[in-house]
Amino acid sequence: MLIRQATHSDVPAILPMVQEICEMHERRDPERFRVKADVLEMYAQWLPKRIEDPRSVLLVAELPGIEGLAGYVVCTIEPEIPIFWVPECAWVHDIFVVPSARKHGLAAALLREVIRRYTAMNIRQVRLHTGTFNQDARAFFQRQGFRTSVVEMLLTLPDGANPTTGA
Repeated sequence: MLIRQATHSDVPAILPMVQEICEMHERRDPERFRVKADVLEMYAQWLPKRIEDPRSVLLVAELPGIEGLAGYVVCTIEPEIPIFWVPECAWVHDIFVVPSARKHGLAAALLREVIRRYTAMNIRQVRLHTGTFNQDARAFFQRQGFRTSVVEMLLTLPDGANPTTGA
């Protein structure tokens, strides 16, 4: 396996993986994860910026026997609200391995490299979201040392109405 820094020429090969992530999340929880129609165009603009940003990490994975890219991870450094002791943290936005390349340790290798890079930048925390429906992902992240720290809750409001008063 090869884990390497993504290049601009990798972006077109990453976009179908982005599409798969978006579709999977939207199928499982459309109220939370419905994306805009131009999400791929947005990523096509955003990913090159991650390549250029020295505080972002955009890595790709290659695996012998798998044509094209086998996976990717994209992370940024995000500010924390000022009441907490950590002023900023690394944020894993996406991690994906194509189905035919799974069970080879690629996702773990991608995360290890993310952690190595952010440790070298003196970042103290790496955070991520994963859907409550995604038991496999949650178990994977726990095996990598992550723990549940918050539970996001969602209430979808009816158009123009206050759910507590009906007004």
